[in-house]
Amino acid sequence: MSTESAVPTPGTVRPGGRTARTRSAVRDAVLTGLAEHGYPGLTVEYVAERSGIHKTTVYRRWGSVEGLVADALDLAGEDAWTPPDTGNLEGDLRALAREVTETFGSASAAAAPTAFIAAAFQSERAAQALRDFYTERFARCESVVRRAVDRGEAPSGTDSAAVVRAVSAPLFFRALITREPIDTPLADQTAAAVAAAVRAGAYLPARR
Repeated sequence: MSTESAVPTPGTVRPGGRTARTRSAVRDAVLTGLAEHGYPGLTVEYVAERSGIHKTTVYRRWGSVEGLVADALDLAGEDAWTPPDTGNLEGDLRALAREVTETFGSASAAAAPTAFIAAAFQSERAAQALRDFYTERFARCESVVRRAVDRGEAPSGTDSAAVVRAVSAPLFFRALITREPIDTPLADQTAAAVAAAVRAGAYLPARR
C-alpha cells in the first residue's frame, strides 16, 4: 500500500493539544531543514531527529518528505496574518510590498521560503500546497481592494488577486530569478506604480 493512500491529506484535520504541538515541532524542523539543506537534502530522518518525534510516527502521519513540506505550508496558511489597513490603497500596497522585501531581502530570512518555492519545482504535491497557500493569501487581501473601491480609489470590479500579484511580482522576479537586491525604495516604487494602474482601471476584467 502506498504512503499516499495511507496518510491523510495534510490539512484535512485540525487537531489540538499534544497533536498540535507535535505538528508544530515537525513543521519547525522542516523549516530548519529546508533552510539548512534545501529540499533535495531534507529527509524524514532529519525531521524526526530535529523535532524529537520518533521516525516511525513521522512516517505514519506524513508518509514522506513531500507530505512534510505540504503540511508545513498548510500549517503556515493557518496563521492569523491579516493584510495591512493604512487608510489608503497606496499605503496598503506599500506595506504589502515591504513585507516581501523583509521576507526575501536577506539570505537568512529568505532561506526557508525560497526552499519551499524550489520544492514546488520538484514535487507536484509541494507545488499544489504552495498554490493553495498563495490562493488563501490572495483571498485575505480582497479587503484591500474592497476598501479601495469603497473609498473611490479603485473602479468596482477590480481584480484583487491580480493587484496583489502585480505588487509582488517585480520583487519576486529580482529576488528569485535575477538574484538582484530588493529594498524599501523599490517596494515603495512598485506600490506607487500598481496604485496608479489600479486607478486607471488596468485590473478590471478584460473585455471580450
